[in-house]
Amino acid sequence: MELNIKENREASKYTKRVMLARILWGFGKFVFRWTPRPCFGLRRSILRLFGATVGQNVNIYSSSLIYYPWNLTIGDHSSIGEWALIYNLGAITIGERATVSQRVHLCAGTHDYKDPAMRLLTPSIVIGSDSWICADVFIGPGVNVGDHAIVAAASVVVKDVGIAQIVGGNPAKFIKER
Repeated sequence: MELNIKENREASKYTKRVMLARILWGFGKFVFRWTPRPCFGLRRSILRLFGATVGQNVNIYSSSLIYYPWNLTIGDHSSIGEWALIYNLGAITIGERATVSQRVHLCAGTHDYKDPAMRLLTPSIVIGSDSWICADVFIGPGVNVGDHAIVAAASVVVKDVGIAQIVGGNPAKFIKER
């Protein structure tokens, strides 16, 4: 199989509506980034304006990078830490009272390596309620993290994490029940 990078680059990956939303979010992202640190309510409002579903008392830090707010759902009393990368080409859902710590990378986008044109794939990610994604974790496309789970710092998660499981490492492995 020979890769066809030219076909990949020429393929239309987004509708005109999504392209317009991306352009508008470029301005919204600028405002979001420059909000003062304690202005969580303002950032929630900006994200909602761009189509995110954001619960009550959610804390999202201004340094976090959210690619497409319209693909983000986050439950009440949850948080996204500083410098978190929410690469939500596909839907990312974060449950209630969940913590996504600093420098976490949630990656809901990849390419079909079996297709010579390497078409874009956008599998969703679900982070369960009452879960904790510790600092510097990478969670790959299509992964579900169960309620009450903990992912240890600097882990790489490419498979689902069960309810109330603690996992860690690269690749993340089961450590014990919470």
